[in-house]
Amino acid sequence: MRTAELTQGAVESRDGTEIGYWKTGQGPAVVVLHGSMESARNHTLLAEALAGDFTVYLPDRRGRGLSGPHRPDHTVRTEVDDLEAVLAASGAELAFGVSAGGAVVLAAARTLPNLKNVALYEPAIVDNPTPHREWLTRFDREIAEGNLAGAMVTSMYGLQLAPAFLKVVPRRLMTRITEKMLVKDERQAGADAITMRKLAPTIHYEGALIAELAGTFDDFRGVAADVLLLGGSKGLPGLKPGRDLLEKALPHCRWIEFEGLDHGSSSDPGGINPSGSAEAVSRVAAEVKEFFSSLEGLRPS
Repeated sequence: MRTAELTQGAVESRDGTEIGYWKTGQGPAVVVLHGSMESARNHTLLAEALAGDFTVYLPDRRGRGLSGPHRPDHTVRTEVDDLEAVLAASGAELAFGVSAGGAVVLAAARTLPNLKNVALYEPAIVDNPTPHREWLTRFDREIAEGNLAGAMVTSMYGLQLAPAFLKVVPRRLMTRITEKMLVKDERQAGADAITMRKLAPTIHYEGALIAELAGTFDDFRGVAADVLLLGGSKGLPGLKPGRDLLEKALPHCRWIEFEGLDHGSSSDPGGINPSGSAEAVSRVAAEVKEFFSSLEGLRPS
């Protein structure tokens, strides 16, 4: 049962774009940054699990929910500026990021000295940028044509999200299956819900972000923050080589693998995350809470 009360707020990023967030809890501030095909509300269960000990901020990344749109010059720096605005308003020195959101949090830790401790669930930092650039042209064309289901299939293969058994399924069939999934999601969603169809165009910026950060592992050797790397034994295989390289590059890093969990296990179940569960979120939240609680007690006031 959901018991945490969520309130809305907003800050202005460096370029004037409004970044909205949800807030709940009490105690030291923690910013939680969602991943691809998600919005802030996809981490409501995680926020509730942390709310007894922390004030949790759930910002919507650009193009979603409470926040303003992407701009043509959008880069990783833009994402870091958006996060920095929320960190400044909240006074947070703690952040948790998921997938592409985890990549943004880690990129921020390179340049923001006030970001002391970060936890990352399968951050989307890979070793080779080429595959993550090649599919964007086709994706953009399909989005422009209104073929959102086809674009999502393109991104699924481009981002190496497809399970092995789906790689032999004809693309036309995969597109039809995806369209049915979009229709079902819309049918079950509330009137103002952030549906998968609404989120689909944002995948372009996730692909560009992943390509921009690909192969930059040496850049993280100077990260001063303590880093908790998290992932599931059933997580995305394409992210595991990058995780291993990150673990070696980061000077203050600890790795925890959750047996049986997958890439979406820190997020609320439903929609794009049908295999998720409240129990999985609880397992992730317990490690995040322990990590942030132990470090918070060591930090001078």
